[in-house]
Amino acid sequence: MKFENIEITQNGKLAYIVINRPELRNALNTETLQEIAGALDLLQRDDSVGCVVFTGKGAKSFAAGADIAQLKEKTFLDVFNPNSMQEVYDKIEMYDKPTIAMVNGFALGGGCELALSCDIRVASSNAKFGLPELNLSIIPGAGGTQRLARVVGKGIALDMILTGKMLDGEQAHRIGLVSEVVPPDELEEKTVEVAEKILAKGPLAVKLAKLAVHSGFETDQKTGLIIEKLAQAVLFATEDKNEGTAAFTEKRKPEFMNR
Repeated sequence: MKFENIEITQNGKLAYIVINRPELRNALNTETLQEIAGALDLLQRDDSVGCVVFTGKGAKSFAAGADIAQLKEKTFLDVFNPNSMQEVYDKIEMYDKPTIAMVNGFALGGGCELALSCDIRVASSNAKFGLPELNLSIIPGAGGTQRLARVVGKGIALDMILTGKMLDGEQAHRIGLVSEVVPPDELEEKTVEVAEKILAKGPLAVKLAKLAVHSGFETDQKTGLIIEKLAQAVLFATEDKNEGTAAFTEKRKPEFMNR
């Protein structure tokens, strides 16, 4: 596929989807969202990719929200489009492969919601998180009212959404919005470090751990425990489980085969 608004690069098993609109602070227009969806499909089929990192081109912005010029023209039916921002972010959240948001600057509106849809968020200290949609008399409509509350709690989520306050990397870390915060020149190194820890694990276990957490979180604990039990039953039947336990007892590095 040919991409005009994003770039895809790869370093070992780590693939990067880079939003490439720095002149517009990497604003997320419809075309960019369609390209992100296409890139996810492409990387899903690539067995050499074990983890996907989202980031923005340049040093100033991860993604500064929706493209306001397009937003002005939207009608009520646009929210139901198959590649709407909400649906693309749902796809990221339920993606088979682990995802990391490497937040290198402004993550506002849809950019903040993009980070929230990833499994893990790593931020530079100069990152800025916020959901300013109410200034436009709309609400965060790509998961912001739901994922943010689940990540940081309802009270803090309401404070951020209703006031439109902006948080830097350190503040985001204190409330649990990001799991790591580092100086800007250490951001990629820290992201790779986190990714390598994930990539060292059994890939099937990573996939089913994601499924159990995401699906279990949407239901009661008893049902979540059943999901967990069934996921574990699947893993107990895999060659990778046998390899992982054998490698542990033999004090060697496991060689997982994704089966």
